[in-house]
Amino acid sequence: MRVIDRRGVLSGLAAGVGFFGLGTGISADPVYKKIEDLKPGEFTWHPERSPEGPVAIIVSIPEQRVFVYRNGIRIGVSTCSTGKPGHETPTGVFTILEKDKNHHSSTYNNAPMPNMNRLTWNGVALHAGNLPGYPASHGCVRLPVKFSEVLFGVTHVGTPVILAGSHTDPKEVTHPGLVLSDYAESEFTSVQSNLKGEKLPWQTEVVKGATSMSILVSHGDMTIEVLENGKTIASGPATITSPSTPLGRHVFMLIGAHEGRQGLTWHAITHHDQNGIPLGQPDEAVLQRIKADEQVRKAIADRMHPGMVLITTELPSHPDNRSGEDFVLMDTDQSS
Repeated sequence: MRVIDRRGVLSGLAAGVGFFGLGTGISADPVYKKIEDLKPGEFTWHPERSPEGPVAIIVSIPEQRVFVYRNGIRIGVSTCSTGKPGHETPTGVFTILEKDKNHHSSTYNNAPMPNMNRLTWNGVALHAGNLPGYPASHGCVRLPVKFSEVLFGVTHVGTPVILAGSHTDPKEVTHPGLVLSDYAESEFTSVQSNLKGEKLPWQTEVVKGATSMSILVSHGDMTIEVLENGKTIASGPATITSPSTPLGRHVFMLIGAHEGRQGLTWHAITHHDQNGIPLGQPDEAVLQRIKADEQVRKAIADRMHPGMVLITTELPSHPDNRSGEDFVLMDTDQSS
């Protein structure tokens, strides 16, 4: 059965063969090529295209590519190596749980895993590793060394990572209302002021005081869950208009207030675990269909900040397997 699974099972990182030095397929510097022409170990990196803002990462398993977006603008693309047959990298939506520049595997002979961005507690992460040109890891996403370094420098705990078979690029949408509710235009000024006053998790000078917020909306069992730094702080029923029509698999990242429309601007990404699925484009109509009760709305309003992530899924929620701080929205009930 397909479920949402937020796991905290093992303390050690258990997936992915480690980094083997500057060997085959490892590129030390970015190159200037078309995405489809990148050879194993090559990558592009243009952070100047969008110097600041929330980051989202998409790993395309069929393409063996990693796409990095900041403020909805693509700033980097890299080759990668995902899980080999029998150790496939799971698809779904993840948030970075932990960062460790000098991590070592507790399972694979203390193998070094430089610039590790942990996605699950039981063994999936982004890290530097050997890139032979095909899926070869035990579930992790291996990256070129230099790319793993620059990526490590722009991520933070809470950065969303989508592991997918197919996906769209981020699209800007504006919802004329507060998250999961409507509000009078007279309230917009206070919403705008609160957003400007929030600490931003991607700014290193305030990262210790910043929080990571995620909102999970399950169409499968009509529920909403609000997580702060991996802990559930509010949950309740979801009221979804036209409930027989799918919401779809979307990730919305809050950018800020839109004064012209008196609403909130998001960057939205649609994804699927399979390749070649027609996805369409996410729009504000998805957000307009979702309503929450007062407790959930207040929890969101009190803590919302640019970079906050709202995820919609068709899958039912299944929180029973949670035994630690974790956030994993897996497309299938599997572990690495």
